[in-house]
Amino acid sequence: MKKILSYLALILAVPMAWAQTCPEKNLLYWQAFPPGGESDLSARHQQIMLKKKCAAIDTIVQYKAGAGGGLMWGQMNQLPGDGLNIVGINLPHIVFQPLEGQVQYKTTDVVPVFWFHYTPDVLLVPEASPMKNFADFVKAAKAEPGKISLGGSGLNSANHAAHERLDAIFKIKTNYIPYKGTGDMSTAVLGAQVDGAMTYSAFAINNKGRVRALAIAMDKRHPLLPDVPTFKELGVDWVDGAYRGIGVPKSTPPEARKRLSDMWMALNNEPEMKELAAKNGFELVNIGLEQMDAFMKEKTKLYTEAAALLGLGKKP
Repeated sequence: MKKILSYLALILAVPMAWAQTCPEKNLLYWQAFPPGGESDLSARHQQIMLKKKCAAIDTIVQYKAGAGGGLMWGQMNQLPGDGLNIVGINLPHIVFQPLEGQVQYKTTDVVPVFWFHYTPDVLLVPEASPMKNFADFVKAAKAEPGKISLGGSGLNSANHAAHERLDAIFKIKTNYIPYKGTGDMSTAVLGAQVDGAMTYSAFAINNKGRVRALAIAMDKRHPLLPDVPTFKELGVDWVDGAYRGIGVPKSTPPEARKRLSDMWMALNNEPEMKELAAKNGFELVNIGLEQMDAFMKEKTKLYTEAAALLGLGKKP
């Protein structure tokens, strides 16, 4: 009987916890990239789940794309710090862009409250491409240096850094073509306007049959891309990608930051969210306020060093 009562108490505690976490008014969820990319897809997943858990409010997704995300991040501190305005943020973008010096913000101007997933780097080509595997790609790149064009999301972004890394490690020369976001890039890739893309696992998974992934930056092969070798299998210790999270204006009070961090943690732990993430190639992480300082210190150091090695430092 005690076990049954304990189980019932646990079941009842879940909706009560959500009720304490839910905001009293609608959330404005600002996106730094256009619709159609991984950031938008993850925001839409969260929007659906928030409506189920916080039925009295809506999560309104807004877009302010430009400068590879830098336009929105440069303006986020102008938003009201009311705990109702949140902004989608990305790593390594918010480290790389200020180092390049072409944006109106510094890394420390961005206030992360939760990192919810990352997507591994993937090199891919259109399905009709004559490059059937990674060896074909390298052979073609070396045969005609500078001819192969690879699309990606933004300048000084995870895609840009991965492209520079690819060229440097395998001693090839390809052209990086930046787009406002993955949504815009997908049109170019699927329309064979570029030869391929340095992008993320989610794009490869969601476009199976239309693109061919050649290599992925994971420890082990992705279960949804079992035929795609890892860069480790190709002899390179490359496990990386893009982290996505939410940030708030600096004027947002600590209690509001905590509430949002806890709410996103609860979202990530929902079975339905885990299922959506796995199906779309997102690797969930749970970096809340308690871990944030250490996590950002580690990543800022890592990506600052990587930027120097990849030639992504501030231009003279």
